[in-house]
Amino acid sequence: MYIAIAGNIGAGKTTLTRMLARYYGWEPRFESVTFNPYLEDYYKDIPRWSFCLETYFLKERFKDLLAVQQTSHTIVQDRSLYEGVFVFVRNNYLRGDLSERDYTTYMELFGNLKNLIRLPDMLIYLRKSVPALIGQIQKRGRGYEQMMQIDYLKDLNERYEDFIFRQYDGNVLVIESDQLDFENRPEDFRQVLDKIDAQLFGLFSVHNWKNRQ
Repeated sequence: MYIAIAGNIGAGKTTLTRMLARYYGWEPRFESVTFNPYLEDYYKDIPRWSFCLETYFLKERFKDLLAVQQTSHTIVQDRSLYEGVFVFVRNNYLRGDLSERDYTTYMELFGNLKNLIRLPDMLIYLRKSVPALIGQIQKRGRGYEQMMQIDYLKDLNERYEDFIFRQYDGNVLVIESDQLDFENRPEDFRQVLDKIDAQLFGLFSVHNWKNRQ
């Protein structure tokens, strides 16, 4: 089984991925942030580095998915390939930070790859407001993230709403997470587990769970 955790920057994807892997005994897979050679440059000059950054992410996520498809055990992944395409790349294009030429090239590349991969069995969307995202970003204190503009986070949230509720065809569990602190409050983590268990033990009997949880 393949499960992915979706959500904006600062939503808690990495933390939840780690906690679910420990609780269920799943194999965690994490996004290449620390070792991404373009990320710091990207936040300094987004138009210059957008295509390089997103192509790097596409390469890494595609490689991960090929490995996932060869496994027989459950994988839980921090962010899916589809978010990179329909949220971050689309956002850079609409903001004018990715040229028409680069966007077309990227989407053609994605189109060639997508038939070789499958959708997650379950996509868990950590839905979080911009003020809550800002609080988390400030709390974790990554230097390159402190340069992000609020408008950038707002635009990403809009892209996530469009992606989750209008574009994505797979099974989604939406978790409203503004008031949740599943890392430090066991009762909050239990709430998340109860929602996941309800879907897992139902064996995905409902094709799409895009109702707000």
